[in-house]
Amino acid sequence: MVSNVRIEQLFTIKESINELSKLLIQVVEDGASIGFLPPLDPSDSTSYWHNVLAPDVILFVATMNDIIVGSVQLHLCTKANGTHRAEIAKLMTHPNYRRNGIARSLMEKAEERAKQEDRSLIVLDTREGDPSNLLYTSMGYIQAGRIPSYAISANGELHATIFYYKVIG
Repeated sequence: MVSNVRIEQLFTIKESINELSKLLIQVVEDGASIGFLPPLDPSDSTSYWHNVLAPDVILFVATMNDIIVGSVQLHLCTKANGTHRAEIAKLMTHPNYRRNGIARSLMEKAEERAKQEDRSLIVLDTREGDPSNLLYTSMGYIQAGRIPSYAISANGELHATIFYYKVIG
């Protein structure tokens, strides 16, 4: 694990919009299944980030040497029957910085915050076969199910997604 990684919450996008947009473009170009297809237009990436922050969305970024190298979102469920749960979304690590514990550090921070928000259940999904599956299972997430043909790739291939959950409190 890289010791000089700093995880912090962003309360505004303004100062980080260019770095976040570049991060999103880079991970999508590298094949990440996070809702976008390559090539991702910079204006679409910027537009996405302008609309991320909301009262029920907490955004964490990982920085190294003052450069954003990863991010994750914690979505707090606001439905009356779901105020005990949260969802992990858009976990990203820049391809040049992978395998350094950045994604794990981001997940740990999101879990810590979920506990602070009195959430006892975290859910997430990821494309079947992606390395993220190994991360989630190594962190105690349990596979809840698989949906075939859930996401489409740039070449038109359909991929299954795996849903995970973790009871944290």
